[in-house]
Amino acid sequence: MIITASQKNRVLSGMRPTGRLHLGHYHGVLKNWVKLQHEYECFFFVADWHALTTDYDNTAAIGDSIWEMVIDWLAAGVNPGAASLFIQSRVPEHAELHLLLSMITPLGWLERVPTYKDQQEKLKEKDLDTYGFLGYPLLQSADILIYKAGQVPVGEDQVAHVELTREVARRFNHQYGREVDFVERAEAAIKKIGKGLRRDYQEQGDHEALEKAHALLETQQNITLGDRERLFGYLEGGGKIILPEPQALLTSTAKMPGLDGQKMSKSYGNTIGLREAPDVVEKKMRTMQTDPARVRRTDPGNPEICPVWGFHQIYSSDDTRQWVVEGCRSAGIGCIDCKQPVIDAVIAEQAPIHERAMEYIENPNLVRKIIAEGSERAREVARETLDEVRQVMGLADNY
Repeated sequence: MIITASQKNRVLSGMRPTGRLHLGHYHGVLKNWVKLQHEYECFFFVADWHALTTDYDNTAAIGDSIWEMVIDWLAAGVNPGAASLFIQSRVPEHAELHLLLSMITPLGWLERVPTYKDQQEKLKEKDLDTYGFLGYPLLQSADILIYKAGQVPVGEDQVAHVELTREVARRFNHQYGREVDFVERAEAAIKKIGKGLRRDYQEQGDHEALEKAHALLETQQNITLGDRERLFGYLEGGGKIILPEPQALLTSTAKMPGLDGQKMSKSYGNTIGLREAPDVVEKKMRTMQTDPARVRRTDPGNPEICPVWGFHQIYSSDDTRQWVVEGCRSAGIGCIDCKQPVIDAVIAEQAPIHERAMEYIENPNLVRKIIAEGSERAREVARETLDEVRQVMGLADNY
């Protein structure tokens, strides 16, 4: 399925409010957001409802965590002038679309999402036999579809969630996209632009012709938005495309190691906070474990099994990495010597983040204003989609 130019240029991404972020979040998500905001129309949201799916029994910290996380976003360089930042629960249209989509989504689709059983296994100590946990992938689908987002930046482990969203959109369009007078409406609209390109596609399988037809529709000023969406479906021999299918925008993210060599994660207690004080960063990194074979300064080591090497992979130049390899294997440098370049690099990277954060910490009303304005922009887009969904499902106010 070909997505429209306007949809293709819209990106949706969110994060659960877990409090202050760490370097894993910065290198894995935020640096990518900063890049995307200059290339797409971006909507970035705090997924506070999603936080309830696993922590419904411990909500005391969610409120403060929301604002700490938003400050981290802004400090990392996410620009409210280039992207819409909002809180999920301030856009109730997400919840209504989730409800409406739940009416047509087979239970088996949710049960087969790979992360469903994986998370149940990893979080055995929690009672996750709830609809909220089973249905959270469908809430993610509603998050995406309410904005008709064409691109969803995800890692490989999240592609299945985007595929579920595509299936849900396809099922919805099949169920509700065929208006009683769909063909008549489409034929009437297509007279305004000619139908040669459609014939080429359907009779000759000319995919280039379809792309040209889509591009042509994008430029038409004499047809309504409803007719345009109707014709997109008609071009492909289907019904009106109400909820376009999104694409997974695979992101190449740096695998940020923790202080113990595992993936950086709060659950492992091995993190360096995005806004950690320089003296704390230095202490953490100076005491982090290294190659266990280097008991004495004169013992040669192997950088590839040393947690510090993971930091060099992200922060150091080729020359520095070569110096580390040669010095470690020959015992020409000690572990403290090896750590110092990455300590300096991490602290240097955090310096502008600390500076930007202070602006928002000292002016909390500015942060609240940014979220209020972003939430309103998000609601405007979400309302348009939901009005259309209500109408095709027979829920529109006809009086």
